[in-house]
Amino acid sequence: MPYIDFNQLVELEAQCQLNKCQSTTDITWRSAALSDVGRVREVNEDAFYNDSEQGLWAVADGMGGLARGDYASGVVVDAFFHYMKASSIAGCVRDIEIRLREAHANCRNSFKNKGERVGSTVAALYYYGGFGFLFWAGDSRVYRLRNDELTLLTRDHTVAQDKIASGALTPKQAARHPSAHVLTRAVGVHQTLHLDLDFDPVQAGDRFLLCSDGLYNELSDEVLQSLLTQGEVQEAVKALVDKALDQGGRDNITAIVVDADGT
Repeated sequence: MPYIDFNQLVELEAQCQLNKCQSTTDITWRSAALSDVGRVREVNEDAFYNDSEQGLWAVADGMGGLARGDYASGVVVDAFFHYMKASSIAGCVRDIEIRLREAHANCRNSFKNKGERVGSTVAALYYYGGFGFLFWAGDSRVYRLRNDELTLLTRDHTVAQDKIASGALTPKQAARHPSAHVLTRAVGVHQTLHLDLDFDPVQAGDRFLLCSDGLYNELSDEVLQSLLTQGEVQEAVKALVDKALDQGGRDNITAIVVDADGT
């Protein structure tokens, strides 16, 4: 759905109460995260948040074209440390949105006197009431592996993706286009932060991958799917990052693998 529609979330809450939606106790979460500077960059501008107890995970990629990308991604990740769980879906989503808007303001106001701008992508997964909620801005991604089928759950906020949507480019053309990594949204860059939100019921056995573009740019969807189907979360995340390094590691690489186990 476009941006965050709180009226829709209130309706979802009412529907959940009526249908007695699955509670958070029905899923046991296991996750592992890994970040690597790669083989070319000198500074790791990626950061992550990994909290299976809260059911909250996030990847942030500081924008390499701007100053102090590592600072920006750190500000974004810090926002999740201050998250306070509310008693409703809308309340939880609003709290996360508020935290990210604070991070946005922090990034915009930092280093102003030096004439520098800082910015970061964000892609987050949050579990509440049987649903996985996705928040994102930029081109960090969330994938889901369900029944051995890999699905991209987020849509890149890039000029190239907009050209795909308008029919000006095919996905294959867009991958090689100069605008492939020109962001249309990010934390800290534009005057207003526009987050996208989507949600879907979680099924026991789902495996999620949150990652920066340094991972998926090096690996095809077929390779991502193959590596995600193997091993425990620790093994899978290491295999993914190692493979991206083997393929060149031309950017910082960050991945979180998250398993939803039934109880």
